[in-house]
Amino acid sequence: MQLTILRPDDWHLHLRDGQALNAVVPHTAHRFGRAVVMPNLKPPVTTVEAARLYRERILAARPSGSHFEPLMTLYLTDATNAAEIKRAKASGFVHAVKYYPAGATTNSDAGVTGLERAYDALAALEEHDLPLLVHGETTDPTVDIFDREAVFIDRVMKPVCDRFPRLRIVFEHVTTRDAVDFVRSAGRRIGATITPQHLLLNRNALFQGGIRPHNYCLPVLKRELHRQALVEAAISGSPQFFLGTDSAPHARHTKETTCGCAGIYSAHAGIELYAEAFEAAGALDKLEGFASMFGADFYGLPRNTDSITLIRESWSPPASYGFGDHELVPFRAGETIAWSLRDDTQG
Repeated sequence: MQLTILRPDDWHLHLRDGQALNAVVPHTAHRFGRAVVMPNLKPPVTTVEAARLYRERILAARPSGSHFEPLMTLYLTDATNAAEIKRAKASGFVHAVKYYPAGATTNSDAGVTGLERAYDALAALEEHDLPLLVHGETTDPTVDIFDREAVFIDRVMKPVCDRFPRLRIVFEHVTTRDAVDFVRSAGRRIGATITPQHLLLNRNALFQGGIRPHNYCLPVLKRELHRQALVEAAISGSPQFFLGTDSAPHARHTKETTCGCAGIYSAHAGIELYAEAFEAAGALDKLEGFASMFGADFYGLPRNTDSITLIRESWSPPASYGFGDHELVPFRAGETIAWSLRDDTQG
């Protein structure tokens, strides 16, 4: 069996920088035409000029002959001003601004301490029609980690949507039925990305036979009923839901430790894993819209014109990949992935 679709895009990706960047870009570039690149470096990408320089480093890391295009983002802080938003829109290469609640995830310490402090920037985003990308979890320490997304919807998402009715928002890496229901009810100006791990795993995967640090990500995996809701959304054909791997590389020693980093590296099989999830749901015919059409439409970009072919042929990722001076353990390391990318359709 094989499946040919328009070349997909990844609307949520972490590439890091330096040697780590050079190690991971080829995996994404082989599969995807474009990717929205997250700005949570150290220091974060807070200005158009910093985004320009980061973009140049990404382009330099592409494999020879690759046409992969990074779509840059700015990191929203309490100090982000309307003038920088205007410059971002005019740049042509900055396509969104990312909101991290301070302390919510990896390298988010510089994030917004209270979204009301960024209202001027949000008004500028609305004026210039630049999307806001949202890590949708409250950082209130009194809220259970499995409830943080649902609480965030009530405390932050709904008030922001009411205050800025024309602002386009991407609810990144949704993980709950609550988020799916909210996105559906909010109308076409709200989109959502869904990761492969949240389609394929529930929270039991964190504890099978012991602690599984390489299945730990934020937002954390949820109950089976939530996974099922995500699958239903992904295969629904709704243009509000589209592919975003949230592939997040971390060196092995930073995952396998007493306080391990959150993040799952899936770029090595970034489209193959989705094919597996859609096949399991009996909906392979819905994959192309989710992976190759709806995200481009939401961002107002043309769809890719070339295609890739996936083959129903299993393979096993290696135990690790090189990652600068360290090693990177990929999702499903040493296990089986049901679909393969045909070599002659790599980008």
